[in-house]
Amino acid sequence: MYYYLLALFVVILDQLTKWVIVKYMEIGDRISVIENFIYITSHRNKGAAWGILQGQMWFFYIVTAIVLVMLVIYIQKLKPNQKLFGIALAFMLGGAIGNFIDRIFRKEVVDFIDTYIFTYDFPIFNIADSALVIGVGFILILTLFEGKLDKEKTDESIRTND
Repeated sequence: MYYYLLALFVVILDQLTKWVIVKYMEIGDRISVIENFIYITSHRNKGAAWGILQGQMWFFYIVTAIVLVMLVIYIQKLKPNQKLFGIALAFMLGGAIGNFIDRIFRKEVVDFIDTYIFTYDFPIFNIADSALVIGVGFILILTLFEGKLDKEKTDESIRTND
């Protein structure tokens, strides 16, 4: 249940920030947060990350529905000792739902976090995108550590059996 509450929090935060952008900013408006680093820029995206697959809404509906079902199945099958994995899945679930809501009701995704890394203008993103990246990154890190821990356990059992 905790994982679904975390996902709901992500969805609410995502939708609230997007509502503020849509209500108070015109597309293209920009507010400097930290000069030459981060801006709030009102932007719309009818595609996926970096604007790929523009206008392919049915593709996104189908893929997102499949991803949402898979995430819920994974969350339901979590063991009590997999709390960190569950948190990662919750972030992914909340992010996927947040952008799915935009695609269904707006037919586009509201993006607004505009960052510059040195001279590179990173593609504009939103809270849902951030949650997805955090969740996937967390799973990658957990998978790496799990592999390392499994190897250490195997090495230890080999040493004790010698």
